[in-house]
Amino acid sequence: MRETVRIYDTTLRDGTQREGISLSCDDKLRIAQRLDRFGVRYIEGGFPGSNPKDQEFFRRARQMTWTHARITAFGATRRAGLRANQDPNLQALLDAGTDTCTIFGKSSLLHVREILRISDQENLDIIGDSVGFLHQAGREVIYDAEHFFDGYRLDADYAISTLRAAASAGADVLVLCDTNGGMLPWDVQEIVRAVRTAVDTPIGIHAHNDSGCGVANSLAAVRAGALHVQGTINGYGERCGNANLCGIIPTLQLKGTWDCVPADQLAGLTDLAHAVAAIANIVPDDHQPYVGHSAFAHKGGVHVAAIARNVASYSHILPEQVGNQTRTVISELSGRANVATLAADHGLTPNSVQMGQVLEQIKVAESAGFAFEAAEASVALMLLRTEAEYTPLFELSDYKVMVGQRGGSEPWAEATLKVRVSGTAVHTAGEGNGPVSALDQALRKALAPQHPSVADVALVDYKVRILNGDAGTNAITRVMIESRDGERTWTTTGASSNIIDASWLALADSLEYYFHFLLKD
Repeated sequence: MRETVRIYDTTLRDGTQREGISLSCDDKLRIAQRLDRFGVRYIEGGFPGSNPKDQEFFRRARQMTWTHARITAFGATRRAGLRANQDPNLQALLDAGTDTCTIFGKSSLLHVREILRISDQENLDIIGDSVGFLHQAGREVIYDAEHFFDGYRLDADYAISTLRAAASAGADVLVLCDTNGGMLPWDVQEIVRAVRTAVDTPIGIHAHNDSGCGVANSLAAVRAGALHVQGTINGYGERCGNANLCGIIPTLQLKGTWDCVPADQLAGLTDLAHAVAAIANIVPDDHQPYVGHSAFAHKGGVHVAAIARNVASYSHILPEQVGNQTRTVISELSGRANVATLAADHGLTPNSVQMGQVLEQIKVAESAGFAFEAAEASVALMLLRTEAEYTPLFELSDYKVMVGQRGGSEPWAEATLKVRVSGTAVHTAGEGNGPVSALDQALRKALAPQHPSVADVALVDYKVRILNGDAGTNAITRVMIESRDGERTWTTTGASSNIIDASWLALADSLEYYFHFLLKD
């Protein structure tokens, strides 16, 4: 029998405490809309008592329609010495106008006595008074028991008494927080089970990832009976981050007996993870479980040969279940299956001799400094060039690049280029802010009269890596060029002891790949 786990997303509040993340109000609303479509139960919008941006978020959120999620305001229990109806932060929670409010309070005697410096009983009164105030105002109240697991280890009876104070005042959910992120799954499971025998109110889990166990601790809590899970998309959060919902949700839903989001929405998980990363201006983790670009990438030839017959042979789930896809990585470790898969993806049907030629080229080239794992476009061209009917887009005769500086002006670069385009000799020149830019301009001028679509291709990334630094200025340089035509992106590579030559190889492959494989005219 399947149970429902209510997913509580705190990306917009806890997630923004990660160094390097700052979301505008518009950013937060865009993420909230994506989360709502995905089907999470709660979206914590922020701390309305702390800053005007969060106040604006709740004001604008009230004017929007939400399909699956409850927008939730977050705050603290009242301050010592005030009654709940006098506390401005609790009033700000009511003013946010949300049906659900979440407040956190102290569960550990360490924090009660040394941080708040109040009596044990006063802390219990603060919890009960704060929860009761919101409950009597008609709000669903989620109580976050901060530092609960550390507090339980220090004094289990007192930690439980803080939960009872919240429950008796009307809390709808009691969330056990591993605030310092140091717990281990077996301890979490044992403590959650003990709490469930001590209180009748539904239990939740809020885990941090400081010991690398944020996801595991959340799963352990659910196994012990928690049916409310808090976390963030991509695990964003303070220090080492929060429990990653991109790992929790599919694990519970695909491997367990719990439903977290509507079944027809789970395939949107990868897209959601990448969208949140883009809005937060964070480079996605390619190796993140389930949603990473490399999560279902296969490099070893044995692996690739196996998944060609049955994808389950080396995949723990079907990647399409979370909106991801199987990928074959090309390198010196590749077997025929790797190359055959890439060939099929490009509409090529090489025979065994051609396959052997390309595999040997890859191994020789990688020993010389090339890297094809992220440069499948260059491999596709290798395959194409083994075809008897292959005709190159252009043939290089020679090039010359000059760089310099006049007086105090900016450095300049000029490239002259001689190529044959469709049998016609062309001699062009180009200027740029660097030698690669100048070469690029010269090549585009040479191609444009016969191939005007070259104007649609843009170079969007250029990476250089020195492979053997101990060789000094004679070191091998590897260049990776990423290009885009407005809707598709592809990567090519070159390597040489001359950085200009390495750049030319990657640049020439970039344009030739576009015309042979992407341009449909």
